[in-house]
Amino acid sequence: MSKKVALLVGGWSAEREVSLMKGVHIEKALNDAGYDVTLIDVTSDIPKLIKDLTPKPDVVFNNLYGRGGEDGVIQGILEALEIPYTHSGVEASAIGMNKPMAKRIASSAGVPSPMGVVASKQDVLDEKVMPRPYVVKPLNEGSSVGVRIIMDGENQKPLDEAHWTFGEQVLVEKFIPGREIHVAVLDGKAQGVTEIKFPGRFFDYEAKYSDQRTQLVTPADVPADVARAAMGYAEAVFNELGCRGLSRCDFRYDDSKSGIDGVYFLEINTMPGLAPGSVALIQPEHNGMTFVQLCSHLVETATCQAGAKNRKNPSSSEKENRLSA
Repeated sequence: MSKKVALLVGGWSAEREVSLMKGVHIEKALNDAGYDVTLIDVTSDIPKLIKDLTPKPDVVFNNLYGRGGEDGVIQGILEALEIPYTHSGVEASAIGMNKPMAKRIASSAGVPSPMGVVASKQDVLDEKVMPRPYVVKPLNEGSSVGVRIIMDGENQKPLDEAHWTFGEQVLVEKFIPGREIHVAVLDGKAQGVTEIKFPGRFFDYEAKYSDQRTQLVTPADVPADVARAAMGYAEAVFNELGCRGLSRCDFRYDDSKSGIDGVYFLEINTMPGLAPGSVALIQPEHNGMTFVQLCSHLVETATCQAGAKNRKNPSSSEKENRLSA
């Protein structure tokens, strides 16, 4: 009998449409793999979600992005329901989504990242944080939502105040020139290095999802020591955060610097997008794993810490039954 898999799509973050779009591809892959798939469009109505997950499926395939989906919230609900789910657990998801915290964890593991400061929105607007050029980011958003690069000699304000809906604190980082490289990690093992080539100033939302000029070059044309460093850094962050399943680390590579001195960790995505053209799919495919195989692997290795504890610590009645058997 095939496993019953509940595929979560949608969510209530700024990345809802991304989740719905990519969920179509994951649903097909899971069906092709022979699973009994139920699609659940998730909203902020948690009682409805719990009802939709009753009776419990064998596994939840989490395809929610952004706040509420990859920051530990949904993971905590699934832990409470004791349903195995794909990707990282509560703690790793929460830390990974918090960019300043992830940077600190990376630093503790010896992984370099751009100098960054968490500042008030007003100080950022008044340009009191650091000299240009720099990058401003929300503390806990994905898909480059809210990101802006502020260069010398420009009239652009540090923030679009009218449309800034990401809180009163802002992450401000020193701008690193050069190239964008990404590393997917599956079960703790780096899958390769991909260079992202895009027409604009940075790999923004449009370049990710709609600009046909964006190119993903795998393997990236970078020196061998740079590739090794990026892959090693990605594995270190994955392990230090306690991630599981699939993740993706984003780096800047300043090729004007010597060797690995130009490699800087930007952030980890514990719920990387899965669809044709996604880095987290391209790299495993380059290593011989198909989309269907990758989705199947994530289902078969899905876990739930609460459920695992209960299996390791059986109830007194279960112990008595075993002893009397």
